[in-house]
Amino acid sequence: MYTLQQPDPNYVVNALWEVTGVDGTNTASIGGNTQFNSADQTGPVTPYASLTQAQVIAWIPESAITSAQQCVQGQIDSMITPPVSPANTELPW
Repeated sequence: MYTLQQPDPNYVVNALWEVTGVDGTNTASIGGNTQFNSADQTGPVTPYASLTQAQVIAWIPESAITSAQQCVQGQIDSMITPPVSPANTELPW
């Protein structure tokens, strides 16, 4: 996580995260980051040393997590059934 010292010591302004999927054989992952703005802060600030993984994950928009999960599933699907690519074939003349 990236922090600033304002408005509070070690105020989190950016969290890097990663979604990983495993289907038993194949593993895929994708990373992302979520930025935070103190103007959007609601409620009291939890001191940095008291933050939990679950608390920070809850700050990440559900749509970002869902999108990342879909990308990871697409990667795994491509490992299971690789996409077919057209071949560049010489002209017959």
